[in-house]
Amino acid sequence: MDIFIREYLATLKLERNLSDNTIASYKNDLNSLLNFLKDSGVEDPSQIKPKLLNDFFGLLTKLGLSSRSSARYYSSLKGFFGYLFSSGYIEINPMEKVSAPKVSKSLPNVLNINEIEAILSQPDISKKLGLRDKALLETFYACGLRVSELINLKISDLFLNEEMIRVFGKGSKERFVPIGSSAIKWIDEYLKNSRPLLEKKAKSQHVLFLNSRGTKLSRMGVWKIVSNNAKLAGIKKEVHPHTFRHSFATHLLEGGADLRAVQEMLGHVDISTTQIYTHIDRDYIKQIHRDFHPRG
Repeated sequence: MDIFIREYLATLKLERNLSDNTIASYKNDLNSLLNFLKDSGVEDPSQIKPKLLNDFFGLLTKLGLSSRSSARYYSSLKGFFGYLFSSGYIEINPMEKVSAPKVSKSLPNVLNINEIEAILSQPDISKKLGLRDKALLETFYACGLRVSELINLKISDLFLNEEMIRVFGKGSKERFVPIGSSAIKWIDEYLKNSRPLLEKKAKSQHVLFLNSRGTKLSRMGVWKIVSNNAKLAGIKKEVHPHTFRHSFATHLLEGGADLRAVQEMLGHVDISTTQIYTHIDRDYIKQIHRDFHPRG
């Protein structure tokens, strides 16, 4: 499969003269599929059935990808399998029976503050992985990061004395995000008592949050940490990594934060994107009206 992917990307570069960033985006999407297929024990493209691809899109949803991102994956896969079919590498194009994800503005579930506290209290901090999970979840909620931003954090991105972290967002755009005292405390604990036990000098490359093999956590790894601790906390809602980011923004706005400040922290170029993320519960708005309106 990786040979076919390289051939397809080279064809896109030569025949369609796409930019390096666009090629990199295709490569990322197709490599995600490749890793999924390897985990499923599938190596030959002729073995790929529509159900398997639907399972892949289902996994993307569980990992917290937006409908727009899933639609981009769909486009990447459609082009790739179309190429395999037209080149005679496969006899049936499995993407023909896979429906395109619907692009919508529906938002993930929002956790209230008590639910967030319940999840944050679950990791067993007496164990090295539990302490890592505690620091990771605290950082996730404190900073409202994307999963990709969280897993790519390096120790050199921490400016804890200044209560800030450096984040590289979409397009490698750099921003600085405030981090609260609770997250700082647990990052310090993790750096002292857990990360040294997980670190593998040749593999860890100064990445902050490491898996049990001493390498960077995957999206799936973060999803499992979030999902498992939500279940332990007895949360009935569907909770995935993006839920933390949305809850972060919602709680800031409910506390009176300025929309532009939230936009900056989330790393959104357009404030209209922030407005989608910062949906405030109607009951909360009604309560604000009752509390502060002269005729409430």
